[in-house]
Amino acid sequence: MRLVIANCSVDYAGRLSAHLPLAKRLLMLKADGSLLVHSDGGSYKPLNWMSPPCTLTVDEPDELQREAGITEVWRVTQAKTADMLIVSIHEVLHDSAHDLGIDPGLQKDGVEAHLQKLLAEQIHLLGDGHVLVRREYMTAIGPVDILARDERGASVAVELKRRGDIDGVEQLTRYLELMNRDPLLAPVSGVFAAQEIKPQARTLAEDRGIRCLVLDYDAMRGLDDSDSRLF
Repeated sequence: MRLVIANCSVDYAGRLSAHLPLAKRLLMLKADGSLLVHSDGGSYKPLNWMSPPCTLTVDEPDELQREAGITEVWRVTQAKTADMLIVSIHEVLHDSAHDLGIDPGLQKDGVEAHLQKLLAEQIHLLGDGHVLVRREYMTAIGPVDILARDERGASVAVELKRRGDIDGVEQLTRYLELMNRDPLLAPVSGVFAAQEIKPQARTLAEDRGIRCLVLDYDAMRGLDDSDSRLF
């Protein structure tokens, strides 16, 4: 991973256009080719980013750019959509690279692990005719919680969370992009399953063709007390 702190401006060109004016920011370049632009705020969320597959080229500024104080121009191009993130560097304050090695992946907490086991045993909750292929189906970037097949025999990838937010949708999106390149699996549809799904996550998932499924953990464990409910 390469970490660069620089005075820079950022422009995104593609399906959407966005501009970040000149300011001091952290530029994070990951080994998978992605670039994330961070400020000193906003928690974990970057101001802008480009997801892989993408390529980075570094250009010399032209005369007008040099007069404006620009010393380097980074162009990050998305391979599939040709969207482009353009970073105009004015001054580099810090530049370091670190080999993080192979990440072991996110370790599920007890509830998420149990949800995965229960859903595998109650795969019919995905819909009539669904059958389990396996749990923890490994991809090049980590394991998908559940791989199943629907009533037509098509592949279904399921990502499980206790509380479903946008990060979980992004994670499932990356899995689906990889799995749909495999002719033995494609086409692969996605299901985002959680005990609670935030409205923003549901909107993003549905926009990407991912189905949302709210799971009743107590009912799946057989603890649902029907005598105490009105309905």
